[in-house]
Amino acid sequence: MLSEQDYNPPKAHKALGMSTLAFTVCFAVWTIFSIIGVKIKQELGLSETEFGLLVATPVLTGSISRIFLGIWTERFGGRLVFTILMLTTSVAVYLLSSVETYAMFLVAALGIGLAGGSFIVGIAYTSEWYDKKHQGTALGIFGAGNVGAAVTNFGAPFLVVALGWQQTAVVYSAVLAGMAVVFWFLTENDPRLTKRASEGGETMPLKEQLAPLAKLQVWRFSLYYFFVFGAFVALASWLPRYYVGAYDMSLGQAGMLAALYALPASIFRALGGWMSDRFGARAVMYWTYGVSLLCLFILSYPETQYVVSGIKGPIAFSFGVPVALFVFMTVALGFFMSLGKAAVYKHIPVYYPGHVGSVGGLVGMIGGLGGFVLPITFGALNDLTGVWTSCFMFLFLIVLVSFIWMHVSIIRMERRRYPELTEEETSRYLPEIQLDYGQERGDQTGNKQT
Repeated sequence: MLSEQDYNPPKAHKALGMSTLAFTVCFAVWTIFSIIGVKIKQELGLSETEFGLLVATPVLTGSISRIFLGIWTERFGGRLVFTILMLTTSVAVYLLSSVETYAMFLVAALGIGLAGGSFIVGIAYTSEWYDKKHQGTALGIFGAGNVGAAVTNFGAPFLVVALGWQQTAVVYSAVLAGMAVVFWFLTENDPRLTKRASEGGETMPLKEQLAPLAKLQVWRFSLYYFFVFGAFVALASWLPRYYVGAYDMSLGQAGMLAALYALPASIFRALGGWMSDRFGARAVMYWTYGVSLLCLFILSYPETQYVVSGIKGPIAFSFGVPVALFVFMTVALGFFMSLGKAAVYKHIPVYYPGHVGSVGGLVGMIGGLGGFVLPITFGALNDLTGVWTSCFMFLFLIVLVSFIWMHVSIIRMERRRYPELTEEETSRYLPEIQLDYGQERGDQTGNKQT
């Protein structure tokens, strides 16, 4: 990251704005199957599991590609990698319009999934323009490009009605290609790449780039991201189908209500970055997991019929989550997931400033794999249990395990770091939340947590 002296706000903000716009377009493309997939399901007569696989396949490519895209960005710069990535993906989206069989849809989905890899390219590129003081807010603003999912959920149904799903794919392809051209001509190489080129410096060896991946802490960050990002992608793709099936809505209605979830789950990531700078990323993660557990508990409750033996005979009544409450709970869930996404990535440049690409790539890959695994799991749970809310039950278990692991890890780290605190004080105070966790108390050295 830049020092405060080298920080250039005008150039940094320009790079941030272009990266965020490009990421928004890429994310809209990445989630295109959430809408056109419903039409494809009807045309091909797909099962719930097959539909889940179709929706999840782009996420697989977008996730796995993040690890090497992050490394390439560190080596060749985000401007070049981002442009090539968008142009390549636009070709795959265009070819989608001529596909007819389920197997070829899956192949096309793999190519479209490259759009999801744009996240780590933008993270690595944007972080190079900001100093530590402003990095969390900047990365939070960039991450708001997740709003592309809301753009697709809201706008794509109208395109499908007006043009058909094939021409919708053509429109998406043209927009993405145009964005690639605009990005190339309106951006410049990041400061570290420019400095390295002018001084004739060498790139970091691959082995050194990958060294932090052996740390358990990195994998713990990845688990956090598996929920806050992976589940976000999964639900953004799954909710239109959920509304159509569980509440018997039209595709247009389902898309708009799904957009209500995706919108706060995207745009408030900038707020999450600011809050992570202001209050600490750990505090934000505690808020995220606490509220998520409450929301998922309510959303998990299936429509249930009760019969009570009354004084004058059986009394029958039912309980379930009405659509208004369901929408409110998903919006609240999305809001706190957006805060959590920013908090997770606030950790990385602080703990691993020289390895943002590789560490961020791994964390993004695991999180993205959540977006691949979860829709398939949701479909399989529907087929196996026949209960619509089974997807939220599964997410509740993931959050509960993650929350417990995070809390236990923080308690252990604080006891090692501040042995003078009693067990009760450590559990109550958790100094790491209040202090800059990148610094030891009383000095400026990096915190070497495990």
